Amino acid sequence: MRQSLFIAVLCVAAGLGVARSADHTFTGEIMDSQCAQMGSHDNMMKSEGAKNAKECAIACVKSGGKYALYDPAAKRAYQLDNQKKARDYAGQKVTITGTLESGGDSIHITNIQPGS
Repeated sequence: MRQSLFIAVLCVAAGLGVARSADHTFTGEIMDSQCAQMGSHDNMMKSEGAKNAKECAIACVKSGGKYALYDPAAKRAYQLDNQKKARDYAGQKVTITGTLESGGDSIHITNIQPGS
């Protein structure tokens, strides 16, 4: 009986270890979700009357969007879990350290640094 319980605990602990994912690095631009899906601010800047990427992202989020990371190399957008932290870098190129959530379209942010 004790041996069965011990084996069950080990299996659960091993499963938890596999479920955890290490932090990874993601690079791109903090955009609003609408522009990130298009891969550009061009269309929305005109309709929002924004002068730059930062103004565009902030205006689009005020209109109901969410902050996202757009990776131009992969042409892929990621949702970001910490909208407040992302807002500080709206329109900027950044490097995010974080965990890709299950499903692969959302990043849990550990850290954001300005990019080059």
